[in-house]
Amino acid sequence: MRLPIWWASEQPWPCTSQACCFISETHDGVQDMACDTFIKISQKCKRHFVVLQVGEVMPFIEEILNNISAIICDLQPQQVHTFYEAVGYMINAQTDGMARERLIEKYMSLPNQIWDGVIAAATKNVEVLKDHETVKQLGNILKTNVRGCKAIGHPFVVQLGRIYLDMLNVYKVLSENISAAVASAGAVVTKTPLVRAMRTVKKEALKLISTWVERSNDPKMVCESFIPPLLDAVLGDYQRNVPVAREPEVLSTMATTVNKLEDNIFGEVPHILDAVFECTLSMINKDLEEYPEHRTNFFVLLQAITSHCFEAFLQIPPQQFKLVMDSIIWALKHTMRNVADTGLSILHTLLMRVRMLDADQSFYQTYYLELLQHVFSVATDTSHTAGLTMHATILCHMFQLVENGGIVAPLFSPAQVTDPSMTNQLFVHQYLQQLLKQAFPHLQE
Repeated sequence: MRLPIWWASEQPWPCTSQACCFISETHDGVQDMACDTFIKISQKCKRHFVVLQVGEVMPFIEEILNNISAIICDLQPQQVHTFYEAVGYMINAQTDGMARERLIEKYMSLPNQIWDGVIAAATKNVEVLKDHETVKQLGNILKTNVRGCKAIGHPFVVQLGRIYLDMLNVYKVLSENISAAVASAGAVVTKTPLVRAMRTVKKEALKLISTWVERSNDPKMVCESFIPPLLDAVLGDYQRNVPVAREPEVLSTMATTVNKLEDNIFGEVPHILDAVFECTLSMINKDLEEYPEHRTNFFVLLQAITSHCFEAFLQIPPQQFKLVMDSIIWALKHTMRNVADTGLSILHTLLMRVRMLDADQSFYQTYYLELLQHVFSVATDTSHTAGLTMHATILCHMFQLVENGGIVAPLFSPAQVTDPSMTNQLFVHQYLQQLLKQAFPHLQE
């Protein structure tokens, strides 16, 4: 039966021992229940397992690690992943750095043995990485690493560092294999079991990096040691690949990296944009339905850059910045609620950042009226009423810029306006009148 967690917090050892026993049961559902109970106990009582208790010859975590092979031998892969996450929470409770490193090494020794065997075989003959079972094995090992990293956090760097470069080399080889398969048999090959298994390895590699970066606590070390090989392996592959073989996790990993490292990764942002921006935009701007994950992650990445590395936009060519603005406007009008909300958030952040720039007046001259028109358009569209609060916030800011004299450069062309007394305030009032007439033809002057 399922053990109550409140009791487990008082009596963790018998509960955990019982859960470990049930893990070996083969009756339907028992192993899932045992793994579920085990992870809950480890989260609630993790500190108990790494401290030597009265009457013990070793901390309970040591006993688990000594017998880990026997404990997990009857589990399905997804249950193994849950078990590893549970043990990871226990290891995370160890505050002594050296002791924790030793535990992590012991904890990952079993998957590392299999990993090392595959890498050694691939070094001798790279064709090994075209074997379906071998590729599936790599995927499961990386999933185990992801769950361990999720639980342990930054200290998992000792394990990530051990496999990092080999993992990125595997990523490159599998990318080449997928590209060759697509070139030979067409996009339909991406549905085959082997190519799907290869893509799983790539996705889990990106997920592992993203999970660790999100939990890291040394931005300088991450930027210097982990980011350069990551960008080298991932960006060129993403840009070169056919659309159906591009991993949306590349975009989410870049977004996580920018959100976490902020201005520490400023210098790499133009490189990231150059590799992923236009090729992704060409995938998602043809309709509102294809590539939904790429679509969502694309705007999440734009939001991260706007929030933390906005000045990087000033280093890209003007035509590329125009594409950035066009994509934000396009997002505002999107029928996917999360994309439209993200687009509004990006625009609001962008306007807040622009007013602090020396080049703000040229930005307003180029984009103010266009932005005003499109924001007003979605604000008066009944299919976008969910974003009305943010529409009003953005419009309020834009009106205040004009009313308070924040925009001194003329928003109109003096050559086309004959009224010598024309000001930005008067011009915007007249412009809004025209927008209102277009939106509500039944209105009178």
